[in-house]
Amino acid sequence: MRMKAISLFMGLAVAAVGASTLASTVRDEPIKPIEPYVSEHPEKVQLGKKLFFEPRLSMSGIISCNTCHNLSRGGTDNLKTSIGHKWAAGPVNAPTVLNSSLALAQFWDGRAADLQEQAAGPIQADIEMGMPHALALEVLQSIPGYVDEFESVFGSREITLDMVTAAIAEFEETLVTPNSRFDQWLLGDDDALTDKELAGYKLFKDSGCTVCHNGPAVGGTSFQRMGVLEPYQSTSPVEGRAAVTGKDADRFSFKVPTLRNVEYTYPYFHDGEARTLEEATDIMGRLQLGRVYEEQEINQIVAFLKTLTGDMPRLTLPMLPPSSNDTPAPDPYAD
Repeated sequence: MRMKAISLFMGLAVAAVGASTLASTVRDEPIKPIEPYVSEHPEKVQLGKKLFFEPRLSMSGIISCNTCHNLSRGGTDNLKTSIGHKWAAGPVNAPTVLNSSLALAQFWDGRAADLQEQAAGPIQADIEMGMPHALALEVLQSIPGYVDEFESVFGSREITLDMVTAAIAEFEETLVTPNSRFDQWLLGDDDALTDKELAGYKLFKDSGCTVCHNGPAVGGTSFQRMGVLEPYQSTSPVEGRAAVTGKDADRFSFKVPTLRNVEYTYPYFHDGEARTLEEATDIMGRLQLGRVYEEQEINQIVAFLKTLTGDMPRLTLPMLPPSSNDTPAPDPYAD
């Protein structure tokens, strides 16, 4: 028994030393490595995944969370602004769902405090999924497979909106993208980046970009005004953070987007006006930093930005439970 205790102690000591050594190898940079997320509730994750891909949560029966946050396309839809129920054009560019758990709030204006609060909005929004919450719950309640699964996860056969959003949020927590080449460099691999990419990072940092784009998500931790040194010209009616706070000082302030996997999340900005990374880099340099980058500098920064692409979530598409005879039929043409 004593030998087992000694062995356990030594194992814990080795693990502690290993963790300490790993921490000491991380470079002291404003950008930090992303850590994988391991859920303590795998059954809730699986339920949330089904709901994320569930088009019956929309009035038309064809729109799901994955429609605008396509996990095959960097967690977004690559449109300037998303298309919702009855082909309604949304006012903003869909931000990526990847690494969204690392943000201080959700939506461009931060009106949702966390992923669970965010998950409720699009279901009912007229220009998104267009499904009243009461009807969405009625649909789920009419599907025996979901009733059984909600009972298994939450201990209740009566499905509530809080259960739905909690499951979706738990699934979205897993959508992190660690192990980018930049993360590998941060962890001590000197060969992970090329000279051009390192030059781009140095320029990115020396220019002041890391004041806003820092931490594991390389953004998402503050609200900043779009157009600090030059006005940003946009046809979008969106006011930014002011729509939440009611303060004129917050007009045109938006949540700083993550730059993780940014080569996949085009077009850029809240209105999707910047089509390419090169264009976005040029605009941000001039408007936010008062810096006019030369073409070579832009190419270096873009080369660095592409090193932020990490391991994408590898998912098996869920098999959704079949509707019952009592499940309300979708109505793609509902007013």
